[in-house]
Amino acid sequence: MEFREISWDNFIECIELQVTEEQKLFISSNQHALAEAYIASKEGQVITTFAIYKHEKMVGFIMMYYDDGNGNFEYGSYGVFKIIIDWRYQGKGYGKEAMVKAIEFFKASNYGKARVVELTYKPENLVAKNLYTSLGFVETGNINPSGEVYVESLL
Repeated sequence: MEFREISWDNFIECIELQVTEEQKLFISSNQHALAEAYIASKEGQVITTFAIYKHEKMVGFIMMYYDDGNGNFEYGSYGVFKIIIDWRYQGKGYGKEAMVKAIEFFKASNYGKARVVELTYKPENLVAKNLYTSLGFVETGNINPSGEVYVESLL
């Protein structure tokens, strides 16, 4: 598995990746995520987006961040804003493999020190819950305003 930068060469393919109809209730489009990443980076946030490749085929997309705590928390954190595996490639273990790769990316990153990897998911999204639980993520007890559950894993 490989993470590749989004470029003019793969941009259209990236925004055309799709999840199943049922999963569309849980996640925004890649086009929306790329727009958010652009705006957040203009405001000084550390945002990284990649196309996910397996066997030279684009199979997914991931949007990650680093938060130094900025005085609001006791520690910095890395996180995943969004990860999708295109519906055509689901059920092959690529989501788990991509999350493992993301954690490796965070550990090797030079953005800054962090104690945890964090993310959110909608509680009805049992596939996401099971994936993150299998990787050692635990619920923090916090829920964001859109009803998503916060989970984290020590880095």
